[in-house]
Amino acid sequence: MSGPTFVGLPMQKNIPVVDDDPDAVFREDVDSRYGTIVADTPAMASLVALIKRAADSDATVLLLGESGTGKELFARSIHQWSRRIENPFVVLNCVALTETLLENELFGHEKGAFTGATAQQKGKVELADNGTLFLDEIGDMALDLQAKLLRLLQDREFHRVGGTHLVQVNIRVIAATNCDLSKAVREGKFREDLFHRLNVISFSIPPLRDRPDEIPHLAGLFFRRYTKEMGKPGMRLTEAALGAMQRYRWPGNVRELENAVARAVVLSTDREIGPEHLRLPQDYEAKSQVHEEEPQVRESGALLYHQAMERYRYFLIEQALKRTHGNQTKAAEALGLQRSYLARVLKQKQAENRKNEK
Repeated sequence: MSGPTFVGLPMQKNIPVVDDDPDAVFREDVDSRYGTIVADTPAMASLVALIKRAADSDATVLLLGESGTGKELFARSIHQWSRRIENPFVVLNCVALTETLLENELFGHEKGAFTGATAQQKGKVELADNGTLFLDEIGDMALDLQAKLLRLLQDREFHRVGGTHLVQVNIRVIAATNCDLSKAVREGKFREDLFHRLNVISFSIPPLRDRPDEIPHLAGLFFRRYTKEMGKPGMRLTEAALGAMQRYRWPGNVRELENAVARAVVLSTDREIGPEHLRLPQDYEAKSQVHEEEPQVRESGALLYHQAMERYRYFLIEQALKRTHGNQTKAAEALGLQRSYLARVLKQKQAENRKNEK
């Protein structure tokens, strides 16, 4: 077996990074943490090559993929492989805020725009001027705000909240979602004109279960990082642990893998990390071999990709809820998902069931 292909990003420690994370002040090492992509399969190597070519332009990019597949890593890669590398990379998660707060975060506000607006404040769009704006979970943006984003993409200009003066910016926009935007357009939940504006260049990031050969190399990267951080240089990751990782399906993708490795390193008092330290679901090996209960997504290719993935998504969540006796918080943690995302999926499923019952 040939060695892994690591794609390094050109690190520059003085690159401005603006993040909507309230702990952004503690993220000085963010570029080094996001600095390596493992591309150890032909499909991933081809994907990375295409993304590097796209990075050289200013075209809008749409990144598609399940939660935890590394969409932000690829967004940062596009920025750092681009001509805008010396300028800010600004991150905004569209699902974390209400519509009103999201508009304010995006466009900023003028003094007196609302109670408590004692001074003008720039939004993430303005902070990203001459750099890159990354809009994560774009599929969850409200329709009214989508119209304002459309104008920004068309004209590269906007109004601050409460303002009348047009502000012009020179930005590159990268958006990401784990939703089926085509379906959202058909259902009237996402503007078709905005979809086409975003979908200039799109890339689908494959889930981790479709690239098991990369798991040992990813696990090794995380293991070295956390043993160094925890001051445990003599710790070893066993072949049995790596084998268990490759047999597990990782519904939470790379994020869940990183969490499992970090948890094992932090909590273990042993010199070796084995399968028992990973705390994977007890029945994972049986499920990796027998799937009688799974939705029929493999038969004759009858289902379209997004239909198949949607069915399997519901199946994984239902199984996690059964194991946790209906506890959504524990189910989300087991899947490596945010609880808000899991609750939203369940709400969508309930709405579909009610619609089908009529």
